[in-house]
Amino acid sequence: MLRVSNKGRAIPESPIRKLVPYAEAAKKRGTEIFYLNIGQPDIKTPKVALDAIRNIDMEVLEYSTSNGSEQYRNKLVDYYKKHNINITNEQILVTTGGSEALYFTIASITDPQDEIIIPEPFYANYTSFSIAAGVNVVPINTSIENGFALPKIDEFEALITPRTRAILICNPGNPTGTLYSKEEIKQLKKLVVKYNLFLIADEVYREFVYTNDGHYSVMEEKGMDMNAIMIDSTSKRYSMCGARIGCVVSRNPELISTVMKMAQSRLCPPTIAQIAAEAALETPQSYFDDVKKEYIERRNILVEELLKIDGVQVVKPNGAFYCLADLPVDNADKFAKWLLESYSNNGQTVMVAPGSGFYSTPNIALSQVRIAYVLKKEKLIRAVAILKDAIEKYNAQ
Repeated sequence: MLRVSNKGRAIPESPIRKLVPYAEAAKKRGTEIFYLNIGQPDIKTPKVALDAIRNIDMEVLEYSTSNGSEQYRNKLVDYYKKHNINITNEQILVTTGGSEALYFTIASITDPQDEIIIPEPFYANYTSFSIAAGVNVVPINTSIENGFALPKIDEFEALITPRTRAILICNPGNPTGTLYSKEEIKQLKKLVVKYNLFLIADEVYREFVYTNDGHYSVMEEKGMDMNAIMIDSTSKRYSMCGARIGCVVSRNPELISTVMKMAQSRLCPPTIAQIAAEAALETPQSYFDDVKKEYIERRNILVEELLKIDGVQVVKPNGAFYCLADLPVDNADKFAKWLLESYSNNGQTVMVAPGSGFYSTPNIALSQVRIAYVLKKEKLIRAVAILKDAIEKYNAQ
């Protein structure tokens, strides 16, 4: 009998995308859906990036180099310098999205059955990439009660074994919007240097920080050049998720050369998307100022409206554009499916991502959902009103 691999069967469905068939069926029934499940901003992609695609003048759509075009990497060097990150173009490897950057990194630093410590909840695909690489995720739990704060360093230290290869953080965080401070990065630096571990920082939401302290990158911290690996992407920064351009950044030459071998096996990142990404680096600061202001307003409205619902618990995020909300329902997976299959309010419903899919530990946070505040403010208000009515009707069944 033919069968797929144990590894393939172990990879979980995406909590963000697994309910899409139910959403498609609801749409065919004429139901309007407010999509709160996926981080697809409605912010316009910078005109300079779209114009670069429109104005392409080439007779042959050629490969780029496996590590990305030198011209694009040179411009990335200038971009990072503005953020107090001093690197060379040889310390940047362009990938097909941040997802490929993460997978290449995990596969480059681990052997089968090695371990990576990750604060949970975390971006669901970290689990998929780790399973694909044969790596064990060791979760360290954070709590909605304390704002999903970074666990104490001695809690991390207690989980380190001879098989531990890295600590992986997302800063600012997806799905929580948690922002780690400069002091917390320094504490993690001491730990990874002490135990000779990698510190992988997924920093794709760097531009979306809502505190006066701002964002502090692992690449700014001195004394861990061999340990620090930064993952980055154009998807959220420029609202161009479909471009699929990311990068791995590290001063560790062996790490970059290892990732390069994997990059060669997939030939190159997409040429047209690199043209758009390079042009996007010319986006004026005013674009980001306006976008940040918009997201702060959306965040504030979303949290205010959610807290009007009896029994809802939610933490105001300090970055990114997500929050995890604890709902007064028995099971968020069942509730999210019911919203699409069996419920409508004047022909409308909402789609959310069940929170349990962002945890590695089984059977916890079963009533949490991730909400992406990527819709206009009036749509967010309406979506939460629908959610309030839906919770009442679901619990009355």
